[in-house]
Amino acid sequence: MNHFGLVIIGAHTGVFLIDQIESFKKEKILLIEPVPHNLKTLRMNVSKYNNVIIEPITIGQKNEIRDFYFIKEESIDKLKKHWASGIGSFSKEHILNHKTKRFKVDETHIDKINIQCLSINELIEKHSISTITKLQIDAEGAEYEILNSLDLDKVVINQILFESKHFDGTFKEGDKLKEILKKFENYKYKIIKIDNENMLAEKML
Repeated sequence: MNHFGLVIIGAHTGVFLIDQIESFKKEKILLIEPVPHNLKTLRMNVSKYNNVIIEPITIGQKNEIRDFYFIKEESIDKLKKHWASGIGSFSKEHILNHKTKRFKVDETHIDKINIQCLSINELIEKHSISTITKLQIDAEGAEYEILNSLDLDKVVINQILFESKHFDGTFKEGDKLKEILKKFENYKYKIIKIDNENMLAEKML
């Protein structure tokens, strides 16, 4: 069985991860990123790190092929928001619901691929993971699927950093988030609200 220092679901291009990767450079790191143009840049950005494994898949409830939607590479500059490349989702509506006066996304800006999806438990089994120092999840609305299916009896995770703002729909927090927070409480995690978008579940010793 293996220990991983860092596992990130939704690694994007890796440009904002270098400090974290450096801090875990003596441990195994697993990065998940499904968006093709992000994946290309991610591979370049972390190419010098021999301890990094990249999985070009999605994480959801089970092993299956799923539709996955994301902003086209050529549309990122047109939309004038660099973070647009980070909006990849199982739901096309989730992307369209980001539309504002300053972010005029529409269906012409969205591409779709069919991609392999694994549950987080299958991912953990595939890489024979027994312990993780830090699990980080930014999955644009799939956080509930991932954390609800996570079997915390089979893996020890010290910290779980996750985006909370889309748990019950785009920009909605509700019963699904409460359910996961209760799950963490039952497994002796302390919940820390990082900001209006993110929470940290930290294992209490």
